[in-house]
Formats: sequence, structure tokens, C-alpha cells
Amino acid sequence: MATISLFGIIIRFLLGGGAVVACTIISRKAGTKIGGIFAAFPAVFLAALLTLRLDMKGMALIHQSIILSQGALVGMFINIICAMAVVYFCDRLGWKKGLTHSLIGWFIVSLGYAVFLS
Repeated sequence: MATISLFGIIIRFLLGGGAVVACTIISRKAGTKIGGIFAAFPAVFLAALLTLRLDMKGMALIHQSIILSQGALVGMFINIICAMAVVYFCDRLGWKKGLTHSLIGWFIVSLGYAVFLS
């Protein structure tokens, strides 16, 4: 397993945190539906790809980029399912229980994928 540089961690933190701040500002200014669209921006994925370049070179960089991208596709699909579950459960159970059920479902599906399918 490759090591992660401190600079890589800082970039991930700034891009991920910046995306959350931008999403919050956009939600307050343009409304929650528009903010929700921006909430789906893959800032963490982008930061991970950028910092891979700092930590690796050559074929190792290409190999890790492919693996990261494959995982991101699966993660994005699971997040879509989770978002649909949030809408479903929040309508029926209220926002606290709905969000809790959705996050538990996300965790189970993600863990199941990590353990059984990878």
C-alpha cells in the first residue's frame, strides 16, 4: 500500500471541505434543489485523483487511477440508491428516522460490496 503525503491530505481536505461550503452557500442562495445538485459534485474523487499524481508515477499511477475510478463508479451508484432511500424513508418515517434508516442501508450495501464483491 502506498503512503499518502501530508500535502495530499491537505488537498483532499481543502477540496472536500470547499465543496461542502460551496454547496451550502449555493443552497442558501439558489434553493435546496439546486444545492442538492451541487452536493453530488465528486470533490473527494477529484482530490484523490489529483493527489495520486503527487504520490505515484508511471504504471503504478495508471493502475491506481483505474482502481480508484472503478470504486468511484460503484460508490456513485450506491449514493444514488441512498438518495432515493432518503426520499422514500423521510416521507414515511420523518427526517430523523428516514435519514438514519437510509444511512444504515448505505453502510450495509457498501460493506457488502467491499466484503463480497471486491
